[in-house]
Amino acid sequence: MEILYHSTRTEGNPVTASKAILKGLADDGGLFVPERIPALDRSLEELSHMTYGEVAYEVMKLYFTDFTEEELKGCIARAYDSKFDTEVIAPLVEADGAYYLELFHGATIAFKDMALSILPHLLTTSARKNHVTKEIVILTATSGDTGKAALSGFADVEGTRIIVFYPKNGVSPIQEKQMVTQKGKNTYVVGIHGNFDDAQTGVKQMFADKELAAYMAEKGFQFSSANSINIGRLIPQVAYYVYAYVKLLEEEKIKAGEAVNFVVPTGNFGNILAAFYAKQMGLPVHKLICASNENKVLYDFFTTGTYDRNREFMLTSSPSMDILVSSNLERLIYRIAGDDPDKNRELMSELRQDGRYTITEEMKAQLADFYGNYASEEETARTIHDLYDKTGYVIDTHTAVASCVYKKYLKDTGDASVSVIASTASPYKFTRSVMKAIDEKYDHMSDFDLVDRLSEISGTAVPRAIEEIRTAPVLHDHVCDKTEMKQTVLEFLGI
Repeated sequence: MEILYHSTRTEGNPVTASKAILKGLADDGGLFVPERIPALDRSLEELSHMTYGEVAYEVMKLYFTDFTEEELKGCIARAYDSKFDTEVIAPLVEADGAYYLELFHGATIAFKDMALSILPHLLTTSARKNHVTKEIVILTATSGDTGKAALSGFADVEGTRIIVFYPKNGVSPIQEKQMVTQKGKNTYVVGIHGNFDDAQTGVKQMFADKELAAYMAEKGFQFSSANSINIGRLIPQVAYYVYAYVKLLEEEKIKAGEAVNFVVPTGNFGNILAAFYAKQMGLPVHKLICASNENKVLYDFFTTGTYDRNREFMLTSSPSMDILVSSNLERLIYRIAGDDPDKNRELMSELRQDGRYTITEEMKAQLADFYGNYASEEETARTIHDLYDKTGYVIDTHTAVASCVYKKYLKDTGDASVSVIASTASPYKFTRSVMKAIDEKYDHMSDFDLVDRLSEISGTAVPRAIEEIRTAPVLHDHVCDKTEMKQTVLEFLGI
């Protein structure tokens, strides 16, 4: 059964999966959603004997229905290969009563690799399928991890250029070093004077600029997105939730049909939305536990039914979650509004104009699948310390937010369901925050000395991604004001 995609903001004009991937954002500023959520068509038992790549195919084939089997399997094979430091791709590690789904074994040691390893292949395949002759310009805003993962995925991919904007003082030193040392003749990195929401707003404005699109087309370019607003980013993330479940089944940690909880550290809402889609496909999921840091706009939303970005923006030790406008939440809002684009458009208009909106009681009742909570900076650090002290297992700051919120959920509910915590980044990506949490004495050491000490205390090898940037030269030093993003793009493209 073919699945088409339409905007969350208007009815009609559905497009194929490949066209939705190419466009990234719908013409009306909405996000592409599948006209229906397909059901898994292989049994959980069958899936439990499959490799990661095989499970990914069984999930993605149901959504990307205009791709041939050969095309999709080719994209998957090129994505989940030796770039990952384990053949398992996404291992499960048991620690202190929960399972940590390690999503950071790819080229840039963050969960974004799980989708951004395959997106360039989906995009270039989509371009061929649709006879696109223009050069594709990937325009991306990052709060830290998407940037490097997208740069790594698209570096020197023929027919593409990639421009990444990040908040100049809003990412970790390792995250910044990863981006500004990126090789590739088609890669551009820009620090902006502003926060992630400013970067994301600037990118969205360029996507919505019809005059700019016409000018770009005239010069032989077209925009696409590598942010989680692109359906080609979201759907590959669904696969790892299915994989986690069937691996627990294979290892006899659960029985077939037994519901599990997924705990997800959440900023832009794409990662937990993928878990929601997995549940909608028939995966036995009890609760989707949405973990926020001190930028707790999502916690407040799940508690009150009001989304309100009118608040102080906090810089935290989990910078990839330092977000006040969670773009992917729009897909959930559309869903709980009964797939009503008019209601969704009305709420998004309120958000744009007033910075807030309130959902109806009927909509709020449909959020029963979700539990929201948050972790303070102090709680995040204590969670890293206590888990290491108790088990020897070291987690990063974002994973610690999720782990802390899981403990709060247990205390609130007493729910004994098997729980999987999405471990979204390697502790090596946030060494200073992690090591300081374990012991204050480490704070005087240099970043790379901390890397070596982390390797010693955790008994893990320093990832390739870190070794590569120890001595790598800075190749990107462009900085601009948040008001100059459009001009910067035109300068990079030489038009």
